[in-house]
Amino acid sequence: MDLKHATRRIVALAAAFGAALVVAPSAAADDQVVTVVSEADRAAALAHWTPERMRQWVGDEDLPPAEKIGRVWEGPVPPGVGRLFFTAEPGVDGSCTATVVPSASKDVAFTAGHCVNGGLDRFDRPIKIVKVVFVPGYDHGAAPHGVFPARSFAWSSTYAGPMSGSDDDAVIALDPVGGHHVADVAGTQDISFGELPSTVDSTILGYPVSRAAGGEALFSCARPATRESNSVTTTWNTDCDLAGGSSGGPWLRNFDPATGKGTLFSVTSRGTMTEDGVTTDLSGAAFTEPVRKLYERAGEL
Repeated sequence: MDLKHATRRIVALAAAFGAALVVAPSAAADDQVVTVVSEADRAAALAHWTPERMRQWVGDEDLPPAEKIGRVWEGPVPPGVGRLFFTAEPGVDGSCTATVVPSASKDVAFTAGHCVNGGLDRFDRPIKIVKVVFVPGYDHGAAPHGVFPARSFAWSSTYAGPMSGSDDDAVIALDPVGGHHVADVAGTQDISFGELPSTVDSTILGYPVSRAAGGEALFSCARPATRESNSVTTTWNTDCDLAGGSSGGPWLRNFDPATGKGTLFSVTSRGTMTEDGVTTDLSGAAFTEPVRKLYERAGEL
């Protein structure tokens, strides 16, 4: 998906599939890039993301067509899954999908790197991602577990930015709400970094901002994911057709519909779109050793 074909309303949705931009790091360490959010900016994020603003895309005729393979998730949103909201300065709102994963702090959500890494625009100006909040269990404007502002987020230094599909992963540390950690109130999904077979039966979840629901409902695809490698990267691929906004959504194996639990082995990174805005396939970066280290340190953010 390329931003040059996007309208203003679709800019952030295009970012949800990895626009062709260059990374603009905030603060670099040897093995990860960390952005720390001030208390004032966290308060500004909560003030910005009112229920009305979260629903701003509903009914927009310029959104991509409704999914044909992806289906609205029936029943309660699975543990730890939710909608991630952000603003890409200079002021374009957008959303992705994220998942709470086990951590020492109980405050960590996992998503795609490009959901929090804005890169540079065509004039080489940094696109800063601000006003980041996570709403686990989001459903048609409802925030059953609360709205959690990000206090920091990070990606591996091996991630080259939104133009890259390699290591397109990020961790987000969230403030507790009302004294409660997000993992305690919303639950978690397991995550694994071990070797997997070349084809994995997967359940892919996300909040696509398409005409089907404008991001207001969780959608799912139950499809086989196949691993493909080249000289640059290794990805998981599927014909799931979830639109932009599903980026960062979990790819779960061994998923149990009765409990809503599975094991995260990738997240939605990129999608191929037709000129009509129809998604024809999705891919997610295979987890690497740098991403494993990023996750293992996330509880310290």
